[in-house]
This record gives sequence, C-alpha cells and structure tokens, in this order.
Amino acid sequence: MYVIVEIAGFQYKVYQDRFVYIPRLKQKEGENVTFNRVLLLERSGDVTIGTPFIKKIQVIGKVLSHIKSDKIIVFKKKRRKGYQIKQGHRQKLTKLKIISINME
Repeated sequence: MYVIVEIAGFQYKVYQDRFVYIPRLKQKEGENVTFNRVLLLERSGDVTIGTPFIKKIQVIGKVLSHIKSDKIIVFKKKRRKGYQIKQGHRQKLTKLKIISINME
C-alpha cells in the first residue's frame, strides 16, 4: 500500500515504515507530523484518486533529523568576455519516517 501525498507544494510517493527526504520543516527532531493532503491511494491493486484530495486519510510521519543535501555547483561563463562565476548551493532537508497511513 502506498499513497501520493502533497508536502510543501511537492508530491511524494510514500510507503509505511520507509524514509523520505522533504524540504525543511519547522518541527523539531522526534516530533510527529500529520499530512492530510492525500492525492492517491493504492491498496492491493485498487487505486483511489482524490478530487483533488481524498478525505479521511492521514499520513503520520516522525522527524528524524534535519540535514543538508549534497552540494550543487552552479558555474556560469560567457566566452571571450572574461566573465565566469562559480557558486555552490546545499538544500536544507528533513529526513522523515512514515509511521502510519491512517484511514478513518
């Protein structure tokens, strides 16, 4: 069983007892987070699609840690102009474990 849930404007396919990396949340490490914007539910081959969301389904996750992703290098250059600039960027992420998918 899996669901597609909307978290911080992005859609994630999540399974119970698995990890997902999402944009940084305000919750502290060890706290539980509830998401109720479920777009799709798949259960033993039966697919339910929300219009736009499925009501009475909650995804509960636990914040394990706040981390930074790998560095991304942004390099810009204009040839024959003497212009080049190198920048780096590390996205701030939250590691989340999906504890349960509750159907009320």
